[in-house]
Amino acid sequence: MALHWKLVIDSRDATTLADFWAAALEYEVEDPSELVDRLVAAGQLPESAVREHGGRRTFRGYAAIRHPEDPYDEVSGIGKGRRLLFQDVPEGKTVKNRLHIDVHSGPDGLDALVERLVKLGAERVREHDEGPVGHWWVLTDPEGNEFCAA
Repeated sequence: MALHWKLVIDSRDATTLADFWAAALEYEVEDPSELVDRLVAAGQLPESAVREHGGRRTFRGYAAIRHPEDPYDEVSGIGKGRRLLFQDVPEGKTVKNRLHIDVHSGPDGLDALVERLVKLGAERVREHDEGPVGHWWVLTDPEGNEFCAA
């Protein structure tokens, strides 16, 4: 039986990075506000562990995005399919990523994809015209994490 998984990405500002990647991948930012409210009301979560972002109460230092077509828990907002979780960590990024996301262009083509990602906050690093995928770009997200667009 296949296992469930999520990709966890260390960050300086989880909600900002979640917003970027949700827009980049056309995913949805998870809404844990109902769960947060229940935990606070029950005394199981202190207010200091909560922050407001985008009009929603969420866990401080954490944010997740999920594929819009995948199932999710309606109470917790947690996706049960393709999912990225961003968690704040005290140390900054210091070396090249050992794992990265590849974003594949759709019918509008690679140039349109790269332009859209740059408008969202990505930065171009270098362009490639070789390899198994042909023409592709290395970019960085708003926190400097490398990813590819092909």
